[in-house]
Amino acid sequence: MNNRLNVCLLNDSFPPTIDGVANTVFNYASVIQSGLGNAVVATPKYPNVIDNYDFEVVRYTSFDTTGIIGYRAGYPFEPSALGELDSKNIDIIHSHCPAMSTILARTLREKVNAPIVFTYHTKFDIDIKKALKSNMLQEASIKTIVNNIEACDEVWVVSEGAGENLKSLGYKGDYIVMENGVDFPKGRAEDDAVAEVNEKLGINDDYPVFLFVGRLMWYKGFKITLDALKTIKSTGAKFHMVVVGDGSDAVDIKNYAKELDLAEECIFAGAVQDREELRAYYTRADMFLFPTSYDTNGIVVREAAACGLGSVLIKGSCAAEGIRDRHNGYLINENAESMAEAIEELIDNIGLAHEIGKNAMEEIYVPWEESVKKAYERYKYVIEKYHSPDYVRKTTFTDDALNGIAGICDALNKAKRFRETVTTGFMDMGISKPFEFIGKRAELMAAESPFAGLRNGIAEKTSEIKNGIKERHYEIKEKQTEIKEYLWEYFDRYL
Repeated sequence: MNNRLNVCLLNDSFPPTIDGVANTVFNYASVIQSGLGNAVVATPKYPNVIDNYDFEVVRYTSFDTTGIIGYRAGYPFEPSALGELDSKNIDIIHSHCPAMSTILARTLREKVNAPIVFTYHTKFDIDIKKALKSNMLQEASIKTIVNNIEACDEVWVVSEGAGENLKSLGYKGDYIVMENGVDFPKGRAEDDAVAEVNEKLGINDDYPVFLFVGRLMWYKGFKITLDALKTIKSTGAKFHMVVVGDGSDAVDIKNYAKELDLAEECIFAGAVQDREELRAYYTRADMFLFPTSYDTNGIVVREAAACGLGSVLIKGSCAAEGIRDRHNGYLINENAESMAEAIEELIDNIGLAHEIGKNAMEEIYVPWEESVKKAYERYKYVIEKYHSPDYVRKTTFTDDALNGIAGICDALNKAKRFRETVTTGFMDMGISKPFEFIGKRAELMAAESPFAGLRNGIAEKTSEIKNGIKERHYEIKEKQTEIKEYLWEYFDRYL
């Protein structure tokens, strides 16, 4: 086996969308490309986005669903995208989203004969329940997603809690834990960078600073945090709560903070793209508030730890795995009263908060280089197992359909390449369109020949043929569109 693998990474979210999984895929691709192998990322198209990375990015057709799920949904059956990915000589496919990305991964597997690894990052059932009101549709969608995951050749989870959650949704296969890392170096940001954050946000140096980084969604525990801060304010305590990020619930969360009379204490900084600037935010804070049971791993908790910042977490949550209360983190019950008690204790004993942060840096920090190298070695095992004579590939009832779609896409892509080749040939001859050549040839023959009438007849017939070809071309394009719409409807209903 070639040690330098060609790895295809797929996810529905990717910059310009910023979230934990998008960050994960970016770092996987960066670390792989930096010395391990070759990485290509397949992700939905975004308007006016130019990709400028050390690794390749293949964008495919998408639909604007940001108002529903926070990012664009991809159309996984685009022939040109599949054809481009096919040309990369892919050794292994790694999907990070159980929906459209994994459907694309399964379709791609039929073309390139490479195994699929799937990583379970988030509790997708919560997103489904938020987007769909019907219990029947919720159950059908969850069953479909689980079926998609079970079709993959190996399943990874980012924590034991994530694996238990996946099992609770009906997943019956095996999994292994493959922890995510962080792209921050171990250590605090420079004092100058921290001073800039203080000035930018108008932070009082004498006030304790609490921090949140991530998507602004209610299930991130914002009600718990804001209700607790309201209680703390009523005691006369002074503090800043800095919120970094954006999301579909941002407006409602900001309005709720105003309703609680926390507009002065809560600073909504928006999304911070610059990673060094974000390190300064973590470094300036005294404690990271992350009271959510939604997240299966909580990369932001490890980012905070890299900067010597401890986290307040829900007892028993996935993000709290490996956390010892009041040692390398602070554990609370999932309610505002417990959060208020924690904040009050930390304000009164800021030294405890800083000691927790130091221990977190030493004990739970994992760099991406270490995490991805471990995953890369596992890739080799999966590939070897997949190509062994006695390997029984995981299949589902939808595999035949995806195999057929892969064949259709391949045929359409070949037809497109043939058309482009013919067109290029005419361009080399100084003729912009094939029909232009036919027309010019007919005119020349009619003008120079003594048999003008015959030639005119030929020219008319040529024109008829040309128009017929055009009409047929448009009919084919319409049929292609109909096929795409049918496939989309089919998979939306049954997958």
